[in-house]
Amino acid sequence: MTNAHDVGARPGRALLLLPVQAVLIAALGLLVTGPLAHHWPLSAEDDVNRALADRRAPSATSLTDWLSLVADTQTVIGLTLLCVLGLLLVPRAPRWWEAGFLAVAVAAQSAVFLLVTLVVNRDRPDVPHLDGAPPTSSFPSGHVGASAALYGGLAVLAARHLRGAWRNLVVGLLLLVPLAVAFSRLYRGMHHPSDVVAGLLNGACTLLVVGAALLPNARKDEAEPEPAVRGARRAVVVRHPHACDDGTVARVRAVLRGHGYAEQWWTDTTPEDPSGGLAPYLTGTGTGTGTGTGTGADAAGSAGSAGSAEPLGPVGPVAPLGPVDLVVVCGGDGTVRACADLVAGTGTPLAIVPCGTGNLLARNLGLPVEPVAALREALSGRAVGLDVGRIRGDGLAPTRFAVMAGAGFDAAMVRDASPRLKERLGWAAYVLSAARHLRDPRMRLSIRLDGGAPLERRARMVVIGNVGALQGGLPLLPEARPDSGRLEVVLLDPRGVTGWLAAAGYLASRAPVRSRASGTRERTAAHGALEYFGAARVDLSFARPQPRELDGDVLPAGTRLTAEVEPGALRVCLPAPARIGAQDRTGREVEEHGHRDARTAAR
Repeated sequence: MTNAHDVGARPGRALLLLPVQAVLIAALGLLVTGPLAHHWPLSAEDDVNRALADRRAPSATSLTDWLSLVADTQTVIGLTLLCVLGLLLVPRAPRWWEAGFLAVAVAAQSAVFLLVTLVVNRDRPDVPHLDGAPPTSSFPSGHVGASAALYGGLAVLAARHLRGAWRNLVVGLLLLVPLAVAFSRLYRGMHHPSDVVAGLLNGACTLLVVGAALLPNARKDEAEPEPAVRGARRAVVVRHPHACDDGTVARVRAVLRGHGYAEQWWTDTTPEDPSGGLAPYLTGTGTGTGTGTGTGADAAGSAGSAGSAEPLGPVGPVAPLGPVDLVVVCGGDGTVRACADLVAGTGTPLAIVPCGTGNLLARNLGLPVEPVAALREALSGRAVGLDVGRIRGDGLAPTRFAVMAGAGFDAAMVRDASPRLKERLGWAAYVLSAARHLRDPRMRLSIRLDGGAPLERRARMVVIGNVGALQGGLPLLPEARPDSGRLEVVLLDPRGVTGWLAAAGYLASRAPVRSRASGTRERTAAHGALEYFGAARVDLSFARPQPRELDGDVLPAGTRLTAEVEPGALRVCLPAPARIGAQDRTGREVEEHGHRDARTAAR
């Protein structure tokens, strides 16, 4: 299979898909104007056009006139040139590949549009036209395709460089423009509904093809080595070999060297050792593969010099390390958890390079989703003390977690997610697995908080969280913060379809949590489908063995779980200013060594 790195190295191969795209859209146009023209929903298109024409109003006409203007040929060409010049002149280093991506996407969309109109000849709708009708076919809509390529391309670039609420706002507004243009073309009587759908399809497919060809090269350009920093420091990098490809390896090497980590030792995880044999490096007795030899300069061995994309290989005997200055984890939440279990309490900073399926810890800590950008920003910030949870249970050796531990529905979902689908679909594979367990029976459990009296409950799942947000920022545990000195707990117990909808609606609305009684941390939401608790220690007992999971890793089924918080035990490199967690509404920072003041105790 050709990966993104290979495509970036041979952009012409991906661009060969553009003629195929033109043929497929032309074939679709011939079907729309031929065999399918008298079948629903195409047979109803004239009714849609007439209904819109009959309901025209002066205000809507003025608005759609402006929307058509932002997508006409002159506007699209002018804005594209301005954006390309901005990408080349405004940044500190010209963004050649991103500028090329935008220019080629707009041009390629237009080329496909013109080729299709030579094959498909479709008249404009039989309603009054509010714009002059060009001589080209009504299928597909050129205005809609051009707006999808231009404004959709700008949305892609905005998603790469913006963060937080601004990113969601800008990307959302840019993606709304092609949809608004599509409506305006229907309203003004210039196109049939299937014409604007084909225009959106043309623009979107062009972005996919051109993006696959050019944007991987843009990521390589952004990873040019930074100026070397005086004073060699030592870093050990734990790499998940399937999640972190050779291109990412080369860029991580370059960023580390640019921040003064001239001595780098790389070690790969295995199914038997998800921490990649990290422990000896923390005690100064490691002898693994490295790019440094203790001389303070990079060594060019068969492992490849910093910045190369060659696979790692043995370098030969390496002198025992002294204690390292930094641990870098290139992998997903499971790899981060395994390494954090060893690093916690040592004082050695940990840097996260999110390369996994979910990357929930990185997302909750506000790190960029792009792996090398996350490392670059983390190393430019500071080391912050974060909490970790320590968990034990029947059949489990004591271990730590940084994100969440759970039992029941969520653990079954993690256990049964297809590895092949996870590789192809990412976190969406968990959604498909979850659908299979919606009707699993409820479990009986007992929960004890900070040694208090046991509380008897029934639930479909229980989750203990150090952080609270799931994929897409969904706040499963709205009050969870990795610097609070507490763990948050949620029981999910929806009854029937209405219960599931109530729970989903509550989480999606991000409604504030309302306490059930003053002075207690127990509270319910979504008509009882969700129940929340908070404590420094949580003891769970189940009437029957239940599936269990820890930071996305499956644990053996069992009947007990005990989790305790270790305040400030893990030092993590975070961008400055350090803002902890997706739910950090206060903006307060944790001190570098994880000390807690009186306000933490008060919680």
